[in-house]
Amino acid sequence: MSNDLKIGLQMGYWGAAPNPNMVAVAQEAEKLGYDALFTAEAWGSDVFTPLAWIGAHTERIRLGTGIAQLSARTPTATAMAALTLDHMSKGRMILGLGVSGPQVVEGWYGQPFGKPLARTREYVDIVRQVLQRKGPVVNDGEHYPLPYTGEGAWGLGKPLKSITHPYRDDLPIFLGAEGPKNVTMTAEIADGWLPLYYSPYRQEVYADQLKNRKPGFEIMHGLPMIICDDVAEGLLPVKSNLALYIGGMGAKQRNFHNELMQRMGFEKEAEEIQNLFLAGKKDEAIAAVPDQFADEISLVGSPDRIRDRLQAWRETPVTSLLVSARSMGQLRTFAELVIG
Repeated sequence: MSNDLKIGLQMGYWGAAPNPNMVAVAQEAEKLGYDALFTAEAWGSDVFTPLAWIGAHTERIRLGTGIAQLSARTPTATAMAALTLDHMSKGRMILGLGVSGPQVVEGWYGQPFGKPLARTREYVDIVRQVLQRKGPVVNDGEHYPLPYTGEGAWGLGKPLKSITHPYRDDLPIFLGAEGPKNVTMTAEIADGWLPLYYSPYRQEVYADQLKNRKPGFEIMHGLPMIICDDVAEGLLPVKSNLALYIGGMGAKQRNFHNELMQRMGFEKEAEEIQNLFLAGKKDEAIAAVPDQFADEISLVGSPDRIRDRLQAWRETPVTSLLVSARSMGQLRTFAELVIG
C-alpha cells in the first residue's frame, strides 16, 4: 500500500560553533510544510537547549530530540526537560532517546554501557511514569532504582510525583535503535522509531521486528538527499560518511553500524571498510563502500530520479523522511519533491 510520506529536518549537533542560520532555517522549514525538526547531541552541544531556542521562534513544526543520550541524564531529568519543552511549545515535543555507544558512554559520561536493552526499558518506563503522573515515581530495577537505597544513600529518599502537570501525558517517545532485539523492543514500548540505515529494497531486514508495532507508530528516517547530475559523484559524500560510521564509529570488536550493514547483506564489504579505515586508509575505505548500498539508503540524482525512487519509500512503513539542508533553496526543493 502506498504511503503518504511526510518530510522533516535533521539539524544534527553543532560542530565547533552553532549554525548562525539555525532559527531562520527552522522558520523556513515550517513555512514549507515540514512536519518536524530534530536536533542531536554527541559530546559537545546538548540536544534540548537548541530546541527551546527554535521553539520560541516557531509555531507549528514539531520539535524532536534525535537523539537524547540516556547516559547524559537520569530518566527523571530527561522527563523534566521534555515536560517543560512540551509546555513551552504547546504540545510540539517528540522525545527521541538512544543508548549511544560504549565509547561515548564510558569515555565521555564515565558510566558502564552494559545491558543497553534493560536500561532502555527501565528508562522509558520511568519517563512515562513522570509524564502520566498517576502516582509517585518508583522503580525497583537495577539500573535506575527509585528511591535510591544503594551505597552512600542516607536512607531518606521518598517516591515523588511531578509538581508540574504535563501538557500531554502521552508525549511521544521515539527510540533510536539498530540491533534486532532493540528494534523489536522499540515497536513494543515506544511511539516511534528513528532508524540509522533503512533500505526500501530490503524491507525484510526489519519486517519481523516491526510486525507488532502499535497503530499510529511513526518511523522517521534520516537520509541524505543530494540533487546532482552525476549519481556516482553525488554518492561520494554519502560513502564518506558511511566509511566513518562503518569503519571508525565503534571499536574493532563491536561496531553497531558495521553489524547493521552486515545484516543488510554486505558482510564482506563491511569488514573490508572497517579494516581499511582502522589501518588509516580512509580514501580506500570510502572507495570500498558499495555504490549500491549508499544509493539504497539515500536519495541522490536528478529531481526526476529522486521522484522515481521516492515511490519505493512510499511502499514502506516509513512515515517521514528527515533531510539535512545546506541552503534555503535545498529546503524548498526537498519539500517540493517529497510532499509536492
